[in-house]
Amino acid sequence: MGVMNDPLTTDLFPQALLPVTLQGATDLEGFRRASRALLARQMLPEQIVWSSGDEATRDLFGAQASGEQDTFHYLSPQEFAAAPAVSVPPEFLTLCQAAILHSDPARFGLLYRILWRLAHEPGLRHDPLDADMMRAQQMAHAVRRDMHKMKAFVRFRSVQDETFNTHPEGGPLHVAWFEPEHHIVEAVAPFFARRFAQMRWAIMTPERSVEWLNGGTDAPSSKETGADAVMAGLRFGPGARKEDAPPPDAGEQLWLTYYRNIFNPARLKVKMMQKEMPRKYWKNLPEAEMIHTLVAGAHESSIRMIEQPGSVPRRRIPVIPIADVTHTPVSAFTQTPDGKAMKSLSAVRQATEHCRECPIGECATQSVAGEGPVGARLMFVGEQPGDQEDVRSRPFVGPAGQLLDRALLELGIERDGVFVSNAVKHFKYELRGKRRIHKTPTQREAAACLHWLDDEIRIVQPQLLVALGATAARSLLGRPVPVMASRGQIFEREDGLKVLVTLHPSALLRLPPHEKNQAWSAWLADLAHLNA
Repeated sequence: MGVMNDPLTTDLFPQALLPVTLQGATDLEGFRRASRALLARQMLPEQIVWSSGDEATRDLFGAQASGEQDTFHYLSPQEFAAAPAVSVPPEFLTLCQAAILHSDPARFGLLYRILWRLAHEPGLRHDPLDADMMRAQQMAHAVRRDMHKMKAFVRFRSVQDETFNTHPEGGPLHVAWFEPEHHIVEAVAPFFARRFAQMRWAIMTPERSVEWLNGGTDAPSSKETGADAVMAGLRFGPGARKEDAPPPDAGEQLWLTYYRNIFNPARLKVKMMQKEMPRKYWKNLPEAEMIHTLVAGAHESSIRMIEQPGSVPRRRIPVIPIADVTHTPVSAFTQTPDGKAMKSLSAVRQATEHCRECPIGECATQSVAGEGPVGARLMFVGEQPGDQEDVRSRPFVGPAGQLLDRALLELGIERDGVFVSNAVKHFKYELRGKRRIHKTPTQREAAACLHWLDDEIRIVQPQLLVALGATAARSLLGRPVPVMASRGQIFEREDGLKVLVTLHPSALLRLPPHEKNQAWSAWLADLAHLNA
C-alpha cells in the first residue's frame, strides 16, 4: 500500500481517501479483518470510504472518494496473526453483529469509528450517553425489531411446483413474500429452518431470497440439528419482485377463519395493536383486510360476550355437599391399627368420586383412581390426572401416558402388569376460553389425597414405587425431594418400601426439540433400575 499522510495530522476532510470494499452488505468477517488491518496501519476513521459491492457506505465525515487514492489490502494471514489485538468489551461484538445488518449506508463507518475510539479512548466503554454508541445501539435495536417482525408476519402460500408433481410425498412448496427494512434474511432464515424443518419453503424479499432444501422427505435427522447442518440446508439467492409471489390459496382462507375466531374484542387496544403490527406490514398480511371490520364491530361483539352465560365445565359427578366419606358403606372399610382404610380398589374409586377434602373435586369431571393388577411388582405414581385422564377416568392415557407406554415397551415391561396412579385423584385446572390448562396442586391438596394413595399402596403391595416428579416424590417419601439432583436414585420409606425418583414424562414433552433425544435417553437410564 502506498504511503499516506501522517494519520495523526490528517485533516478532518481529507482529499485522498482509502476505499474499502466488503463482500456484501452483511460481511461481518470482512469488516472485522479490514478493521484490524486499518487499526494496525493507524488509519483514521475519516480517511476511509466503506462500500459493500453494490452500495457506497460513507461514514459521517467521509466524502465520496475522489482524486488520488490508495488501494486497500487486507493483512495476510501471517500479518493478521501478528497484528496487535484490540481489546474491546464483549458487548461491542454483539452490537456489531446486529448493527451491521442495518440498512443505513453509514453503519460500517460508524462501527469503525467506535472501534478506533475504543482503542484510543479507554473511557468510552463506560460512557452510556456517547452519541456514537447510542446511535449504534439504536441501529441494533431496529434490526432486532425487524427480525422479530419477520418471524411474526411471514405468511406462506402453497405452490405445486415441479418437485411436487414428481415427488408428491415431499409436500408442496410453501412460498412467502416479505419486505424487511434491513439486511436480516440470512440472520432469520435458521429460525424458519428449525421451525419448519419438515416443510419445503422459500421466502422472497426485494434484496435477498432463501430456500430450505432439506424439507419434505429429505429433512435432516434428529442427529443433524446443529447450526452448521441448518445453514447447509439453506440456499440464498438474489431478491425478487412481489409479482413473483404466489396468489392466495385455500390454506389462507383457513388462516383467516382462525384469525377471525381468535380475535377477542374485549381485549382490543387499537394503539397497542398498531404498535405491534405497524401499518407498513399490513399490505402483505392477508388478515389485514378484516382488521377494520373486526375493530368496528368490537364494541357490539363485547356486549354479546358479556350477555352470554358463563362457561360450565363438563361434569359427571353430582355436587354432594359432604366433607368426608362417612356415607361410604361400612362394608367398604377394613379395620387397621391406624383406623379405617379402604378394603378394595373399587371402594377407593367409589369413595374418591365424592371426596371434598380439598376444592379440586368440586370442578373435576370425575375422579381418577389408580389402575392395574393387585400384587403388581411396580407401581408408578404421577402428580395428578390431566385433561384426557379426567374425561376418561383412567390414569396416564394422555400424551404423558403414551410416552410412559413407549418407555415401558423399550424396557420390556408390560403396561398391563404394572399399577399406575397419581398423588392427587382429581384434575386441577384453570379455564382459558374452552381449554382447561393444568395447574400444579398445592401441598395441602396433595396431603388431603395422601390417604387414598396409601390405601392403593396397601392394597396393591408393590415391591418398588416409582415417583414421577416432585409432587409424587413428596407424597411417597413424606419430604421435599429435589428431583433433578435425586433422579435415578432409590430411597427407602419408613415402611421399608423402595422408591425410585425420576422425572414426570410431561417434563420431556415440554423440552425444545433439539433437547428431547438426550433427555429421553437419560430418562430411560433412570428407569433402567426397574429391571435391576
